[in-house]
Amino acid sequence: MAKPRSPKGRARRTHELLGEEYPDAICELDHSSPFQLLVATILSAQATDVGVNKVTPGLFRRFPDAESLAGADLEEVEGLIGSLGLFRNKSKSIVKCAGQLLERHNGQVPEKMSDLVALAGVGRKTANVVRSVALGLPGLPVDTHVLRLSRLLDIVEETDPVKVEMLLNPMIPADERGQFSLRMILHGRRVCVARRPDCANCVLANLCPSSQL
Repeated sequence: MAKPRSPKGRARRTHELLGEEYPDAICELDHSSPFQLLVATILSAQATDVGVNKVTPGLFRRFPDAESLAGADLEEVEGLIGSLGLFRNKSKSIVKCAGQLLERHNGQVPEKMSDLVALAGVGRKTANVVRSVALGLPGLPVDTHVLRLSRLLDIVEETDPVKVEMLLNPMIPADERGQFSLRMILHGRRVCVARRPDCANCVLANLCPSSQL
């Protein structure tokens, strides 16, 4: 098959190939509700999903919803997530976020992007994770893997995650944007690793201008 010449063509072909490679891609942050995913995603900043999944079972047993977390003692929260980087700031963020959910949204996670990014600790990436994974709404989270692979594949040239999201959105069907992001993330973690990309086993190698083959 001829290589796509346009960024949109490369994005669509990437989406197709990764869909075949990772048909069952899921979010790797453990959660059982939109609230839990929101908190877990806030905690995942500068941390691994594995690290977050180690602390959230205890955190959610103690504080399973916005109401309970909003009234939490900060030192207790810090003790529960202390293995994570920036745990003090993250403790403040998730407790404040829970309080805002109570005050503004009756304890429920809102659907609108504008409402989500107005919450403590929530940027567009976190909001898009919650929208696409927990709420079944369009959302394309741009993390370091999505940003890096999109640049390597010459789909985008921008380095700002928000600008990259705006460029990628019209290239991917709205209801498939979350899956596109999940698959790019998995591929970045498993194959196209930043320091040692495994181009020999990459389904995108023939498509990728940066391939080392």
